[in-house]
Amino acid sequence: MPHLRPALSPMADKPRRSPARLLAPLALVAVVVALLVMLGGAGAGGGDDDGDSGGGSVGSTAPETTLEPAEPEPPPPRKTYTVKSGDTLGVISEDTEVPVETIEELNPELDPQALVTGQKIKLRE
Repeated sequence: MPHLRPALSPMADKPRRSPARLLAPLALVAVVVALLVMLGGAGAGGGDDDGDSGGGSVGSTAPETTLEPAEPEPPPPRKTYTVKSGDTLGVISEDTEVPVETIEELNPELDPQALVTGQKIKLRE
């Protein structure tokens, strides 16, 4: 005897569709909308690029600040000076802002009338 399969009902031919299959696209749309709202809110204000939104914002507590360029730090004081052609103790004193008397005290062997180009002079201890 041949083996006969029982007849299937018309509902058995179609796979059952779950309502969950619609949730993935809806969730994706919700995420995109949320991102657009967040990004749109970050740039909201409608003003120019100078940060002024055209009037006082209600609830705005951040004061306007302007950044001033930082002043460069002065270089550390030099400890020695190398004599250049034409230098005198007066010129060296002006260039280094070290008094002539201090230069003479720190360099007792120094002859102010016979400075030699390339000679090292102490400016600080």
